[in-house]
Amino acid sequence: MRLVTFTSQGALRWGRLEGDSVIDLSAAALPKGVLALLEAGDAALADVRRASGPRLALAELKLHAPVLRPPKILGIGLNYADHARETNQKPPEVPLVFNKQVTATSGPFDPIARPRVSHALDYEGELGFVIGKRCRHVPRASARDVIAGFVVVNDVSVRDWQRRTPTMTMGKSFDTHCPFGPALVTRDEIGSEGKLAISTWVNGERRQHSNTDQLIFDCAALIEHLSTAFTLEPGDLVSTGTPAGVAVAMNPPKWLVPGDVVRVEIEGVGAIENRVIDE
Repeated sequence: MRLVTFTSQGALRWGRLEGDSVIDLSAAALPKGVLALLEAGDAALADVRRASGPRLALAELKLHAPVLRPPKILGIGLNYADHARETNQKPPEVPLVFNKQVTATSGPFDPIARPRVSHALDYEGELGFVIGKRCRHVPRASARDVIAGFVVVNDVSVRDWQRRTPTMTMGKSFDTHCPFGPALVTRDEIGSEGKLAISTWVNGERRQHSNTDQLIFDCAALIEHLSTAFTLEPGDLVSTGTPAGVAVAMNPPKWLVPGDVVRVEIEGVGAIENRVIDE
C-alpha cells in the first residue's frame, strides 16, 4: 500500500496511491490524515486497504510529504562504506546520529532553496523509513515490526555550516532541505529494504549509484540503537544515510546551483525530483 498526502482543488487531502490514480480517503470513516492513521495502529491501516473513495488522476494533484510534520527527523552520517571511503573517514563503530529540524520538511517535488548565507549546497539521496508504533528499547530481532513504511529522502546539506559544529544540525536543517516521498510505501510492498538500488541524478547526470545492501547499520540496527535512548513515535522519519557520489567529495566540488534538478530514485519505493532555487 502506498499512502499519499496531496492538495486537490485547493483542499488538503490524503489517500491511497494506485498506479496513476489516487483513491481519495479524506471523507472516509478513517483517521484524518496519514499521521493520525499511523497513531491509530494496525487495525486502522487494515481498514485503509479496504476503504473506497473517489478516484483522482495523480497528474492533477500536488503531492506533499506523506507525513506533513514528522514528530522527529533523524539522520545518520557515514552509513555507507563507499561514502566513508570517498570522504577519507573511518567507518563508524556506532551510528552517527543527527537531527534535522521538522521545519526542513518539504514535498517530493517542491523546490530546494539555496541559502543566502552559503553556496556549499549538496544533495544526499537516501532511503528513509517512518515509524509506525510508539516504542522504546526495541530489540533488533523485532525492529522491523515498528516500521510503518519507506520513503525516498534527499538529505540536503549545507556543507560549510554542517562542519562548523560536531552536531551537524545547523547545516542539515535549513528550510526546504528535507524533501521526501512521494508516498509512504508500507513494508509488505518491499521485499527487502536491505537490497534496493538507489541513485541520484543532477540534471540527468547520475552522481550516486549504490544499493542498500551497502549500509553499515541497517534499519533494524538503527531502530535498536535509537530506541535505547528515547521513545520513537508514529510518524518519526529516519533517513538512513547516503552512498558515495556527493558533491563535497568531488575536486572541485560540484555544488548545486539555481536551476539544477535533483532526482533521487529507490527501487520499489519511487522517486522525488526537486529544482534548486535561490532563497
